[in-house]
Amino acid sequence: MAKIKTKSLILIALFAALTAVGGFIRIPLPYVPFTLQILSVFLSGALLGPKLGMMSQLIYVLAGLAGAPIFTKGGGPEYIFQPTFGYLIGFILGAFTGGWVAQKLKSARLHALFLANFSCLVVVYFIGWLWLYGDMNYIMSTPITLKQAFIFGCLIPIPGDLILCVLCSILSARMMPIIKPRFSIQQQGVIKK
Repeated sequence: MAKIKTKSLILIALFAALTAVGGFIRIPLPYVPFTLQILSVFLSGALLGPKLGMMSQLIYVLAGLAGAPIFTKGGGPEYIFQPTFGYLIGFILGAFTGGWVAQKLKSARLHALFLANFSCLVVVYFIGWLWLYGDMNYIMSTPITLKQAFIFGCLIPIPGDLILCVLCSILSARMMPIIKPRFSIQQQGVIKK
């Protein structure tokens, strides 16, 4: 089993904490509030890579399920019955996906990082949308259609999340030489403004 370096552990904990903080910055919307959590999910995947990015989000979710009140509406194991819990699962898989895409593209150019972040967003939305539909129909007993779940779970929050996607692409391009100093100028290419 590979050992995780101290710097990596610190970064994993930092991004888990940033995701928790992002949950407290929210705009109430029907069913799914708009939060800044996705910002940390984008950055963790792009900057830490697939495994460490996924670990940061897994730690966040496990801490919340253990009872820390760090989710948008509290915490504890019963949170799995919340309509938005699918987005939390999506954070874990989305960070992995975004990190994997960023790693495969091997570039710190804005378009590559945007593609990585957008792929992360697609995974988060897909899992969140399906969970929202299932939870509302089979747990909350408030039937909604797949189309309604898509509108409330994806279409309404996507403008804000796309802005964060672009912002995180710019931040990732600027931070990558600091977080991953092994990225040479040649690997990065010239970061276009």
